[in-house]
Amino acid sequence: MSTDTEHVDEGVAASPSLLETWRDWYHLPLIGVVILFMFVTRVLSYGNFITDDGRPALNAVDSWYHWRTVEWTAENYPNTMPYEIWTGFPTGNYVGQFGTLFDQIIVTVAMIVGLGDPSSSTLYSVALLTVPAMAALVAIPVFYMGRRLGGTIGGLVSIAVLALAPGTFFYRSTVGQLQHHVAEVLFMALAVLSMMVALRVAEREQPIYELVADRDWDALREPAKYSALAGIALSLYLWVWPPGVVLVGIFAVFFTVQLCLDYVRGTSPDHLAFVGAISMAIPALFMLVMIEEVSLGSTTSFGLLQPIAAALVAFGCLFMAGLARVWNSREIDRRYYPAAIGGLLLGAFVVMWLALPDLYDTFVGNLTGRLLPLDPSETGLTVSEVQPPDDFNAHVFGEFGAAFYTMLAGLAFLVARPFLGREFRAEYTLVIIWSLFLISMTATQTRFSYYLVLAVAVVNAIFVADVVRFFDLDIRGGVDSLRQVETYQIIVLVLVAMLVFVPLLTPMAGGATAWQQGQNMGPHHEAMTWEESNHWLAENTPEPGNWGEDENADQLDYMGTYEYPEDGDYDYPAGSYGVMSWWDYGHLITTQGERMPHSNPFQQHADSSSAFLTAESEDRGELVLDTIAAGENPTDLSDQELETYAEEAGDEEMRYVMIDSAMASSKFNAISQWSGPDYGYYMTPSDHDTGEHLNVEDLQEDFDEAPFHETMLAQLYYDDADGMEHYRAVHESEETPPMLIGTTAEVYDSQVIDPQAEAAQDLEEMGYSDGDVIHVDDGELAAPGEGQPSMSIGPMTEAELSQIQQDPMNELIDLQVGEPVQTFERVDGATLSGEVDDEDDLLDDNATATVDVDLETNADREFTYTQEVDVEDDGSFEVTVPYATDDELGVEDGYTDSDVMATGDYNVSVGEFGEDGYETQTEVPEEAVVHGETVTLEDFEQTELEEPEEADDDELDADDEQIDDDEMEDELEIDEDELEDEMADAEDEDDGAGEDPAE
Repeated sequence: MSTDTEHVDEGVAASPSLLETWRDWYHLPLIGVVILFMFVTRVLSYGNFITDDGRPALNAVDSWYHWRTVEWTAENYPNTMPYEIWTGFPTGNYVGQFGTLFDQIIVTVAMIVGLGDPSSSTLYSVALLTVPAMAALVAIPVFYMGRRLGGTIGGLVSIAVLALAPGTFFYRSTVGQLQHHVAEVLFMALAVLSMMVALRVAEREQPIYELVADRDWDALREPAKYSALAGIALSLYLWVWPPGVVLVGIFAVFFTVQLCLDYVRGTSPDHLAFVGAISMAIPALFMLVMIEEVSLGSTTSFGLLQPIAAALVAFGCLFMAGLARVWNSREIDRRYYPAAIGGLLLGAFVVMWLALPDLYDTFVGNLTGRLLPLDPSETGLTVSEVQPPDDFNAHVFGEFGAAFYTMLAGLAFLVARPFLGREFRAEYTLVIIWSLFLISMTATQTRFSYYLVLAVAVVNAIFVADVVRFFDLDIRGGVDSLRQVETYQIIVLVLVAMLVFVPLLTPMAGGATAWQQGQNMGPHHEAMTWEESNHWLAENTPEPGNWGEDENADQLDYMGTYEYPEDGDYDYPAGSYGVMSWWDYGHLITTQGERMPHSNPFQQHADSSSAFLTAESEDRGELVLDTIAAGENPTDLSDQELETYAEEAGDEEMRYVMIDSAMASSKFNAISQWSGPDYGYYMTPSDHDTGEHLNVEDLQEDFDEAPFHETMLAQLYYDDADGMEHYRAVHESEETPPMLIGTTAEVYDSQVIDPQAEAAQDLEEMGYSDGDVIHVDDGELAAPGEGQPSMSIGPMTEAELSQIQQDPMNELIDLQVGEPVQTFERVDGATLSGEVDDEDDLLDDNATATVDVDLETNADREFTYTQEVDVEDDGSFEVTVPYATDDELGVEDGYTDSDVMATGDYNVSVGEFGEDGYETQTEVPEEAVVHGETVTLEDFEQTELEEPEEADDDELDADDEQIDDDEMEDELEIDEDELEDEMADAEDEDDGAGEDPAE
């Protein structure tokens, strides 16, 4: 035989081996490609999060607080934050699910990269890249879950769906999203995969009680090992996210159902109970060690709930297996066993309701608010991501395309297996129950779509595998098998691929594929807008602990360790103070300004923040803050009750108030829901009777009389604290231009609305007349005067303003100019005391004294502060003012270095403007303003009084038919792109908009 022939023969002999090797391992390079694709698509915008000054620039508000916990963990490695005193002032807060395994993983990687001492830039870079890396690693457990259901081809289909899905999971796992959501998905996938493997091993090895009694460890080793691994994986998931106790509940439902199925079918429940007991005992013990807060009422903390829940499931598995043996010994019909279990569970819930009401309330609250779309809280619904989707079908199609519906088909295939005489394993029941819960969770809260992507990806494996099997397609059979494929089989395969994947690809992916989305990520606009004001706060206000004469800042180390106070109320040292704002911005105030917000995205103190912001007078606002300082909740208290509590006020005071344009517009609806009355009350003129028609012309004319304008929020933001005694503007953001804020109302117009439309007929039957403002109740049309007026307030572009002016069914009610963020200081105020000798009898019985001073902000905006008081019969009067005419105090003195300056002295006028009266000017030292000192007014002169000119008027004429665009641009210098970003953020959040209250 020639050499060539020998080489050919050797090659022929080697070919089967190479083909077999490729068939056995071809999936590994494909998995690698998918992992690389998932990572690359998520880091395409990396450069957008790197700043010239090295400061962090992150996406989503919660990311900023995770950056704090990452920095804290790096400073105190390997510990995580036990108690946080730099938020939730004046109590502090246990931050629970922040500072968990997620943060420790990031810091550990940074420690390795930084050789034990990572720089801030190294820590930041690692934090940015860890999230996309975790997202890419999700492909590994997803592949093996899909492979268990649909073979290797099914596993590859699963990770392809995972990689291409452009929805919530992708968005929340891109660079800049420093949040624990991606770790939740990764460790949930690992926990479910581990449980699937443990169940299959137990079915194969069949552990029973007798083997345990005989200590036959050889027979028990394999199922015990894999059950323990499942328990460890579940423990890690709970360590990442304490509310992950929901997975313990899902496993509980699975074990209950499957144990009943096994027993009814004649299979020993011992096999499954063995897995349940071990896999649940491990997290019960682990989470017992992790306890940081002894509480049953919180899912967000490392408390008693997690270990008790896991222990109950472990006990329940053993109990059901034991009950089955008793059932056998008494020869009771197996069909009654599930009913007995159901009765026992019902009895257990009754006992829980009676004996452990906190645990019962926690269970029911989370069941109806997170797992089932039954009874979400009204305040929770102020968070956009906690809201249920308006259109579930549209939502899931936008998230997953047709893959969601093929997943439903896959679930149907799984359910049908036993009826078709095919093998049905316990892990199939687990996948069915787990998937149904994830669907229900997504229908309850849109944010849980990032979990549902796991079920969509995994269950599509069984869909594709069963379709391939049904049409007898041998994809792995080699060249010969492919040659035997019929045309219809090719068509089926192509159709299945198109059905699952084409909607995830352009142009059917809603205009944005995963790759396209990855290119357009950037820092959170609101965070960047607030950064300027928060940095000003850090540099121009005294450190907490150093207010006034106190010097206790050394007791409030930003990176310090603070133990959990026994009563959950930290005892702050003298000189500490808080910042009042809405809860959306608490994390930004903490991380960017290193100051202590009162409320935060944990929704801590959201009700008391609402009570202050919606207070309809300065007196009530002051009582609210004093009540908070006394350690009481001011929500729903009368003025008399507030006065009683305020008398006990301590030194833990709010010194600053920060308000942005969204709080004063689009987020006010959410703000009002926390303390009431409802939004409609604030938007309707006070003289309008409930239940009566509200005409749009009357609304436009009397809107200034609406209670909204009397709130602390509106008086501060829109009026620059004009007429107030204890609040002064000290800074406003200038890097972001001002914006238009419009109030609009939907109006009935029979000449415009389609008379054939169902809505038009409904409105006519309800009694609407032309010009009536439309009312709604829970999103549905309501009769005139019932429910709430269909009004909205928010930022708008010039183009939107023009559209509104041309839309007869959408009337402009009010138009203002708003600054992006304004900061106010709470001061004692200087008392101006004066007395005029009215020898010429110029003053009437109702004479008033008016004080005014012209001011200029750091953004070169001018305005005039005025206040008016009554004059006593003897010509004396006193008026308290918050603005100083000098700037003699600063941070080094323990006070504020204000950026809002008086351009002259106060002018004091006594009498009626346009007539003869008395007038004088005076300086007001800052010492007098901050210490509440009295300034005596002298040298009054008799003169004709001239009314002070307003230096600035933020209110535009909403009745104008058309506003000149050029004039508006010159006045506002509006940046359309920035305004659209601002509006997008308002829609995204939260928000009220922020993040999940549990986070």
